[in-house]
Amino acid sequence: MAYDLTQLKILIVEDNQPMAAITKGILQTFGIKFVHSAPNGEEGFKRFCEDKHDIIISDWSMKPMNGIELIKKIRNDKYSTNPYVPIILMTGHSDRAHVTEARDIGATEFLVKPFTAQDLYKRLVQIIERPRQFVKNDTFFGPDRRRKLTDDFNGPDKRKNKDE
Repeated sequence: MAYDLTQLKILIVEDNQPMAAITKGILQTFGIKFVHSAPNGEEGFKRFCEDKHDIIISDWSMKPMNGIELIKKIRNDKYSTNPYVPIILMTGHSDRAHVTEARDIGATEFLVKPFTAQDLYKRLVQIIERPRQFVKNDTFFGPDRRRKLTDDFNGPDKRKNKDE
């Protein structure tokens, strides 16, 4: 299904200006009119708090504040204007450890560089079609890390009834 994305407001947080420009160009080909950018996590957080962005697309490796630190700040800082905002984390690292760390810190989606327009569009569609509930406990606040519900878990903490 094709979506009308024209009214989305997206913030790209990326220190590599050519990569930021490519990402912005791709988003504009999807019809997205409101695309802002910031060169690092610190500026990204300021921009995020000033404007009401619908989605954030952030690089992982930046200074002085990287993408992981930005996600933590957006999810947990008392000045964050929307801790529930969907965040797509971009990185050149596709190994399981990086994917797991991004998931466990509160990233909504993970996008490996280099990516295609189709890859980015799939992440946007995933956010639209399958929004994830947020979980808050002593050690985590972010989208539910479980993508699939399975019946094969038999441990002591499995709920007998999904409504319990």
